[in-house]
Amino acid sequence: MSNKTAIATPDAPAAIGPYSQAIRIGDLLFTSGQIGLDPKTGEVVAGGIEEQTVRVLENLKAVLAEAGLGLENVIKTTVFLQSMSDFAAMNAIYATYLAPEGVVPPARSTVAVAGLPKGVLVEIECIAK
Repeated sequence: MSNKTAIATPDAPAAIGPYSQAIRIGDLLFTSGQIGLDPKTGEVVAGGIEEQTVRVLENLKAVLAEAGLGLENVIKTTVFLQSMSDFAAMNAIYATYLAPEGVVPPARSTVAVAGLPKGVLVEIECIAK
């Protein structure tokens, strides 16, 4: 795949391991899942699901910006929750970022998982165009 390009920004947590923050192929951008890590400290942000969701979406916004895109360009997300009891709180914040008035919200899947890196409560990945 000669048109596979890695996207990286210091404004989101650095990839730790054999993956990229995002990959562009043609007009599509595929992000790796982001968790609530502060890109400056590498530590999970203090607080609960609300604070982590904000940090996750800010991290995704930074990766998208590095690729010349914004949250309005997101066409699909996958949300991983440690507990579905956090869905409503996550969803309220998600809506402010990805479905503000006048923006068509992306398609989405949300799943509960047994665990996430560093014990975080939420991870989100997206596809944008």
